[in-house]
Amino acid sequence: MIAKTQKEIDHLRTAGKALSEVLQEVAALVHVGVTTAALDLAAEKGIETRGAKAAFLGYKPDGARTAYPAVLCVSVNDEIVHGIPSEKKILKEGDVVSLDLGLSYEGFFVDSAITLCVGKSDAAAKKLLSATRDATAAAIAAARIGNHVGDIGAAVEEVAKRAGLSVVEDLGGHAVGKAVHEQPFIPNEGCVGEGVEITEGMVLAIEPMLALGSPKIVLAKDDWTYLTRDGSRAAHFEHTVLITKDGPEILTK
Repeated sequence: MIAKTQKEIDHLRTAGKALSEVLQEVAALVHVGVTTAALDLAAEKGIETRGAKAAFLGYKPDGARTAYPAVLCVSVNDEIVHGIPSEKKILKEGDVVSLDLGLSYEGFFVDSAITLCVGKSDAAAKKLLSATRDATAAAIAAARIGNHVGDIGAAVEEVAKRAGLSVVEDLGGHAVGKAVHEQPFIPNEGCVGEGVEITEGMVLAIEPMLALGSPKIVLAKDDWTYLTRDGSRAAHFEHTVLITKDGPEILTK
């Protein structure tokens, strides 16, 4: 969407603050022995407490065979995005866990994700998380009026290349605001100056996804979870950003 009025911007800021708080609450519960279903329940309660609505529960995009059955996406190790929470999925020491959450407030949607390790992490996991976090910061910095979505992708690609990591293919960010997903698509690879031009008022969900191994992906049998084809671990960070004349404003910081 293009946010044009102060009321729209205020609603987006309220939504972003609520999402950030809930995501941090859920992240604090990540530890050895917790089920991903417990994290989902905490996300649901946190959203309800703030008078917001879960954006992912029941979401069924074009082409999907089923609606998404949970509030939170919890993706572990080689799961890149859209991992479905389950009582059977119990976190273990050293797991790399991505928490991806969306909500709406007064009809305005925001989206954010973080990745963290369960307990102690090895050197490879630390590098993966650090580089993906850096790629997110670089991508957001490139989201300025007059730049293009290709500038965002190029920024992600540069950080990944420098770290010796792969940019996960086909998946990327998107505009957001009045719906869970809006156009344009924001690739995590690209060329400076190419693609849709970034203009004032755009609301963008910027979400780099990097992997330790191959960039190739595969869709799981649940028709939602995307995994790395070679089983390598992946990380995912995401912020919803409002494009202003003074630069990108992170709504979900």
